[in-house]
Amino acid sequence: MVKRKKLIIIFVLLLMCAWSGISTGATPLDSLIPKRDLPGGWVLIHGPQIYNKKTLFEHINGQAELYLKYGFRQSVFAIYQDKKKAQNQIEVDIYDMGNVVQAFGVFSRFRNEDRPGGFGLDSYLDDHSAFFYKGKYFVMAYSTESNSDLMSQFSKLIAFKISDSSPPPKEIRYFPRNGLKPGSIQYFSEGLLGHQFLKRGFQGTYVEEVEVKDKVEDKEKVEAKVKDEIKEKTRIEGKECHLFLAIFKDAQEAASALKIYKEDLSNKGKIFSGSIIQIGTSALKGEDPYQGKVIVLQKGFYLLGVAGFEKEEVGENRLTEFMKNVK
Repeated sequence: MVKRKKLIIIFVLLLMCAWSGISTGATPLDSLIPKRDLPGGWVLIHGPQIYNKKTLFEHINGQAELYLKYGFRQSVFAIYQDKKKAQNQIEVDIYDMGNVVQAFGVFSRFRNEDRPGGFGLDSYLDDHSAFFYKGKYFVMAYSTESNSDLMSQFSKLIAFKISDSSPPPKEIRYFPRNGLKPGSIQYFSEGLLGHQFLKRGFQGTYVEEVEVKDKVEDKEKVEAKVKDEIKEKTRIEGKECHLFLAIFKDAQEAASALKIYKEDLSNKGKIFSGSIIQIGTSALKGEDPYQGKVIVLQKGFYLLGVAGFEKEEVGENRLTEFMKNVK
């Protein structure tokens, strides 16, 4: 009798778990693959096929590690075909990344220029490929045929089926728009700026106009083999620098990371003395052998920084504006 009661309790608990999944609106991943109302002449010929953490390597062996680092849960794969031209196919992958930050992170690592397609929270579109993120999902599509309009149609079909209404990561809004290189904000799940002690965070690229003086030899002087007279020609060059935002679990962990950063600069680069932005918080200024000049400061559980700037005034101004945006 006791054993029977235990079985009944277990059965009821299982039913409650199942009902919980239904009531919270959990969406089966394969339901996001469009099966009807496809663009004219196109049919689904393979899938939906589900992959998990153990089987993802079977599908995308070379890139599986990247997805796993960003919190990959599972994915679904499908292939569409043009009924008139069998060689024309479109492959679609939809990845459940767990949350919108991790979905954006994968999206940001694949995007190498700003070519928005107008679907999802942000997107990329060219003649053969399209990818975007919406909520916790990252979607990638590839076509054998060069047709950006067709890629856009498929992407919008999938985006419409995704009901996750999570907004973009709030940290994206912290980056000042002035001078920001379009499509350059990235999220790193670890090793921000190449430093493991910075852990996870965001970075954006900014373009700074810098005057560069080139030494130009006068043509007539060179022909006369008199090379001691050299002219200087001034040109304007776009110098890139980065703003970055490292995220920690609390202010104490952020302070410890700043201390490690200072030790790292002391050993491998330079520490600069003198006043830093009047902010009344912990900060350091120095030069990194790989990132160039850097200024880093702590604000709560964040470390904010600017790296690779040419003029110190420019670096400080960018960081000051950045700091005002961070809440």
